[in-house]
Amino acid sequence: METVFIRRRNASLSWLLLLIIGLLVQPAHANSALEQARDLMEQSKFEEARKSLAPLARSGNADAEELIGVMYAMGLGVPRDDVRAFEWYLRASMKGHPGAQSGIGWYYETGRGLPAPDKVRAYLWYTLSAIGGDPDAAVSQEEIVKKMTKDEIARALALVDDYKVWMYPFR
Repeated sequence: METVFIRRRNASLSWLLLLIIGLLVQPAHANSALEQARDLMEQSKFEEARKSLAPLARSGNADAEELIGVMYAMGLGVPRDDVRAFEWYLRASMKGHPGAQSGIGWYYETGRGLPAPDKVRAYLWYTLSAIGGDPDAAVSQEEIVKKMTKDEIARALALVDDYKVWMYPFR
């Protein structure tokens, strides 16, 4: 019985070691694929870039999701589609991607692709983006707050408190 336990334990440790190695190796591969896609975008090879980004985005890579959002927002290699751009930005935003969060803020501010503008949510996403390190988001945050009522600001700050706790627990 003891031998079976030791074999199972060793098998579990082997599996855990393989998982850790896989996690360490995968980001290096993802980074090179991401850089390749960025290079393709700089060369205006948008369809090829999107094909490179698709597997990364499907696996949950926030940078790839944000770049696909940019492609849909600007019509780069795909027809411009604000609804799809918003959805791609939202996926990356929920993972803490500051650039995508700023994009979500812009969509809420302008209302493009949405039923209507929403200054409260625009302020929320600009604030989260600024917390995440996007320097342009602070400027957008200052601009949107000028257009808001005191009640809207209070609602936005309450949302920021709700989101910030789980999105940026150590800031």
